[in-house]
Amino acid sequence: MMRLSTKGRYATRLMLELAINYGNGNMLLKDIAKKQGISEGYLEHLIPPLKSAGLVHASRGSRGGYILAKSPAEITVKDIVILMEGSLSPTECVDDYDICANTDICVTQEVWKELGEKISQTLEAVTLKDLVERHKQKKEDHHLYHI
Repeated sequence: MMRLSTKGRYATRLMLELAINYGNGNMLLKDIAKKQGISEGYLEHLIPPLKSAGLVHASRGSRGGYILAKSPAEITVKDIVILMEGSLSPTECVDDYDICANTDICVTQEVWKELGEKISQTLEAVTLKDLVERHKQKKEDHHLYHI
């Protein structure tokens, strides 16, 4: 079964929280951790690659914390997932043809390649802005059913 690791999922949730707060100043990791139900220690491990990739800015001091380095509309879920997970290919042979002696005659490799492309297209089509809108809609729907 193909699965994203907690690294990819939690980084996306961290970035979603920053996107929800976009334009309201820096956020502390402890606040993100509380809102997303993720340990602060785990989030600390996710920040460096996000900063290095230019997706997050960090500030120190009394008003320090983290903010998105770009608008939520400019960051896709694919940006985050590839950064954290690496390749989106479901098999190694799609990324490295030399790994398999049957590459020239393998028809299943074509299917795995198509699957990887569909995954990539789906994640590329969803921005943090889209996730913020989905989040707001879910909150509204939840309040409608729990009056």
